[in-house]
Amino acid sequence: MIREARPEDEARLRAIQTNTLDEPWPELLGFGIDGPPLVLVLDIGEPLGYALVVPDPPVAYLAEFAIAPGKQGQGLGTALMDGLLDRLRTREFETVRLTARTDDERARGFYDGFGFSVADELPGHYDDGDGVLLVRDL
Repeated sequence: MIREARPEDEARLRAIQTNTLDEPWPELLGFGIDGPPLVLVLDIGEPLGYALVVPDPPVAYLAEFAIAPGKQGQGLGTALMDGLLDRLRTREFETVRLTARTDDERARGFYDGFGFSVADELPGHYDDGDGVLLVRDL
């Protein structure tokens, strides 16, 4: 089930964030605040992943996308991305953008499978490497 994050999800989502992402933005995964960001949770009895979107209509910037360690490669990311794209289509968004590491073939292949394409090269975007801006129309 894909749903919006609730305050009681915070500890689990922070654990996924810390153990999955190379350069997380802890301050973005805020709870108890109004407005941005939109955090969608993949919940199968417990939160197993999340997508963090910073809205800037008509663009939705996918700032973080993470599946719990040990649960990757089981189709959960696909389910979460499908749910995210469906949810964004029902809102005022026209485009989804995200950044990925240039050399992260697994992530790039995943996003390619959803129709994302390279819009720009981002030299030095990450502390330890280059990135690319990926874009997909909704």
